[in-house]
Amino acid sequence: MSIQSPPTLLELAGRSLLSDKCRAILDLEDLPIELFPPLFVEAFSRGHTEVLKKMVQTWPFTCLPLGTLMRQPQPEMLRVALDGLDMLLAQQDRPRRWKLQVLDLRMVPRNFWRTWSGAVIDFCSPEDIKKNRTLKLDPGMAAKLPLKIFIDLCLTEGPMDEFLTHLFLWVTQRRDRLHLCCSRLKILWKPTRHTRKVLRLLQLDSVQKVEVHCTWAPSTLAACAPFLGQMRNLRKLLVSQVPVPAHTSPEEQDWLLSQLTSQFLRMDCLRKFYVDAVLLLEGHLEQVLGHLKTPLETLSITKCPLSDSDWNYLSRCPNTSQLRRLDLRYIKLTNFSPEPLKILLETVAATLKRLDLEACEITESQLQAILPALSRCSQLRALCFFQNRISMSVLRDLLCHTARLSQLSVELYPAPLESYDAQGAILQGRCSQLCAELTALLKDFRQPKVLVFCTVPCPQCGSMFLYNQGLNHCFCPTAA
Repeated sequence: MSIQSPPTLLELAGRSLLSDKCRAILDLEDLPIELFPPLFVEAFSRGHTEVLKKMVQTWPFTCLPLGTLMRQPQPEMLRVALDGLDMLLAQQDRPRRWKLQVLDLRMVPRNFWRTWSGAVIDFCSPEDIKKNRTLKLDPGMAAKLPLKIFIDLCLTEGPMDEFLTHLFLWVTQRRDRLHLCCSRLKILWKPTRHTRKVLRLLQLDSVQKVEVHCTWAPSTLAACAPFLGQMRNLRKLLVSQVPVPAHTSPEEQDWLLSQLTSQFLRMDCLRKFYVDAVLLLEGHLEQVLGHLKTPLETLSITKCPLSDSDWNYLSRCPNTSQLRRLDLRYIKLTNFSPEPLKILLETVAATLKRLDLEACEITESQLQAILPALSRCSQLRALCFFQNRISMSVLRDLLCHTARLSQLSVELYPAPLESYDAQGAILQGRCSQLCAELTALLKDFRQPKVLVFCTVPCPQCGSMFLYNQGLNHCFCPTAA
């Protein structure tokens, strides 16, 4: 049986004040600033809507992080906050203590809502309180500043929920006095006219991360590209599922892609770039990466066909010289020269922290060619070679070259080729023995943290065998 902590003095004071709603509303102008966060939490949790409306109008901090109090979007509480803001915006003379500039509706944990008992969630430290006390804002100037509303958006198929519908309507009617800001934007369904309407409502320079997880027609991508160009503070861009329509000429492909890449010239902050199954990319990698203005920290190209010119450009692209993460999963490397990858690894040896070459069909000769460069990646922390066909002898070489990488903490290797029979079925006992030998070899140099060997899926049942430093996991009924 758990024992609940007794209420703190601040909580008791808040409950006492809220027991008489009229007195609570009247006392807000003289309420000590330290009591505002716990009193707001108490009023929010107990549904004292009139008190909440008044607190929004007299909020003595620059930010009201309402979203962190909502476990899920709550249309009723949003209406309460917006009604309070309406009453505030309608006043010519703002309250004496009013400092509110940001209504934050994001539901991610942040440094908010610290009560001095240590309960609830972080809000303001004593230093924050002092800063807010000393912050002087001319009332006339404050009244002219647009109120900012922050929200993270995920646009999906179907109509919007009641929460977003009410918010967008409210913002649309007050656009001259408000800025709707969105730092994280996800699009999980093919863009429509409604999507573009939402984008026009946003302050696009507030967007820092964009992820598009849906199938785009190239023409739709071209139509939405100008919105990207207005996201001047964009740091992360993920684009997926862009096929090439039948009978599209090379000239049309160039034009469609230029609609996107020309917008890169307006992005000063892009650091993470992900493309997944973007078939339009083949033969155009230089056109894409060459338009970037700043060096990338992350480059992820997955499930995309590449040409020889694309592959060769990777090693000499100026925007890949400071990579911290390189992800080439499901890029077929079999017929490419290993030289560009070797040169790229040498270039980023001092910065690269994560390398993912899962299921890239790298050959043993290609792998051996890049091993000297790989061994110089001193900052490498995660390395993945899953689902490549590598023999026991070459895996030994690989481990010997990575053995002295002291930062390496996650290592994911394929099980040796000798772990399968002639038909490709998994030999569990043999696989376990060989993986144990490789683990012992590595432990002669250092103690690995996460070290996993994994087979390819069994051709008969689709299951895989995992070996994790002595722990075996296999659900394959044909394992012997």
